[in-house]
Amino acid sequence: MDFHVHILGSNSAIADHGRHPTSQVVSISNHYMLVDCGEGTQERLKEFKVKWFRIDHIFISHLHGDHYYGLIGLLTTYNLLKRTQPLTIYSPLLLKDIIALQLKASQTQLNYELKFIDTKDDGQHLLLENEQLEVHSFPLYHKIPTTGFLFKQKEGERRLLVEKVEGLPIERTDYALLKKGIDITDKEGNRINAEAVTVAGSSPKTYAFCSDTTYNKSLVSHITDADLLYHEATFLENDRERAEETKHSTALQAAQIAKQSNVKKLLIGHFSSRYPDLSDLLKEAQSVFTNTALAEEGEVFEV
Repeated sequence: MDFHVHILGSNSAIADHGRHPTSQVVSISNHYMLVDCGEGTQERLKEFKVKWFRIDHIFISHLHGDHYYGLIGLLTTYNLLKRTQPLTIYSPLLLKDIIALQLKASQTQLNYELKFIDTKDDGQHLLLENEQLEVHSFPLYHKIPTTGFLFKQKEGERRLLVEKVEGLPIERTDYALLKKGIDITDKEGNRINAEAVTVAGSSPKTYAFCSDTTYNKSLVSHITDADLLYHEATFLENDRERAEETKHSTALQAAQIAKQSNVKKLLIGHFSSRYPDLSDLLKEAQSVFTNTALAEEGEVFEV
């Protein structure tokens, strides 16, 4: 099952050095989900040719502007282009009022249903579940209420062993049941055990998104063994005092969290504009956690 993270924006606070505020698209099979929506997100969606009209769920980590100022523009563009399918936003409570005021001020009536689900930063919560995936929120440690998001793929369908089912007196429609692990009865009344004629499907993958947060070991319990972790790395270690003052992390601290969590790969992002060149941030993180990459815009990472 396809599981990818598309990086749209990787800078903190302001757009600079050709980098833009935080935004990503997580795609699992045919599900497209937008994570944070900094200013200019809709331009990045078009530039990188993401299937942005297939986005049905938007997750906003917190209400600092560099994580949602692009949202009203995206919503109204969808409206102008006659979107009709519902869109759900998962965010802190106040965002619903902010968007309602913006729509009221412009006398805009959306063509599609816009739903809001409030996030909480008091523990881990299930936000979304369907046949392919689950999305959970968990608390981060920033200046205002902030949540990370855990995208968990469900176990894939079992794979039929062709040599085991060839010649059996069953209907082709029974294949779907067997691949779901459901035993069936053939035309002659014999019970066929699903596990005997199939093998386990692909192992489910997990992506953890940690936007703005200070270094905090409590994160580990929520993201342990993730296949891919995005963790903010706003500053270098020699600017650690500034990181602590602003409730952000250094590249070294992001790598320490990755190592403690036993994740397979780390992406660092949310870079301060004080760093035109990101190579030192990457080197700092890799000194602790080798399998680290920069969440550079336009990059697509497989989970």
